[in-house]
Amino acid sequence: MEMKGHVTIVAALSIGFGALGVLIGLIAFVIIAGAGFFSGDPDAMAITSIVALSIAGFMLIISIPDIIAGIGLLKRKSWARILALIIACVDLIMIPIGTIIGAYCIWVLVHDETVKLFEKAQGMAQTE
Repeated sequence: MEMKGHVTIVAALSIGFGALGVLIGLIAFVIIAGAGFFSGDPDAMAITSIVALSIAGFMLIISIPDIIAGIGLLKRKSWARILALIIACVDLIMIPIGTIIGAYCIWVLVHDETVKLFEKAQGMAQTE
């Protein structure tokens, strides 16, 4: 398979896992805040709302860059390759799935053919 195909797979993985993170954050928010609401206790509602917002906010903060990097990779933006490499390095500590995906992403994004692919795309964008 050409590296174009691998870059597309990395982009899809980035977008998919970013979207999954956003979804998990939203589900956690609904469950945690909902539990406080159903308790009827004002103190429980306040505490669970803060916890729910914190978890959902954290998940959004770590998931949105994945989505941005994936979209940028599909458009062959050089900054997206760097962002995806940074995210892949962080993913390495999430054993076992994150390690596998992070290693694959790093392998794809540092490959000579991939670097040339992004340089070529950047050169074409500058001439337009």
